[in-house]
Amino acid sequence: MILDHAGVLVALPDGWEARARVQPPSAPGRRGNLLLHAATVPLPPERGDFGSGVVDTMGPDDVFVSLFEYDPEDAGRALFAEHGLPVPRPGDFSTAVLQRTQLGHSGAQWFFSTAGRAWCLHAVLGSHSRRAAGAARLAALLSGTTVRELP
Repeated sequence: MILDHAGVLVALPDGWEARARVQPPSAPGRRGNLLLHAATVPLPPERGDFGSGVVDTMGPDDVFVSLFEYDPEDAGRALFAEHGLPVPRPGDFSTAVLQRTQLGHSGAQWFFSTAGRAWCLHAVLGSHSRRAAGAARLAALLSGTTVRELP
């Protein structure tokens, strides 16, 4: 399955589900920013930007991802200085990075720019002890993800 929304194309590996929406603009005359969620568990209709309502349903082999776009003028600035989608590694994940601590879960967060756009990628793994497999699943998702520049 392929998700194509607001300049982001994601070729979903087997077992993944994704949904995306454009957030309301932060100011008049601006375009809204993309919020994309992908997970290896069903995505409920109501969920928080960084996974509340989803991560509670994850098993030890599951992964949740939030790709959260910031305003275009932030692209390349200090927080978003890294360029390109991250390449997740098991060592990137920690139990201390989660929005809400959940027993056994592990998380990682990257800020970066690509295609003239600023992003935060927030990922939660269902098991810290199985983070190598979770990081590999996330890497497979990101390898099929393309971000295009918007006018």
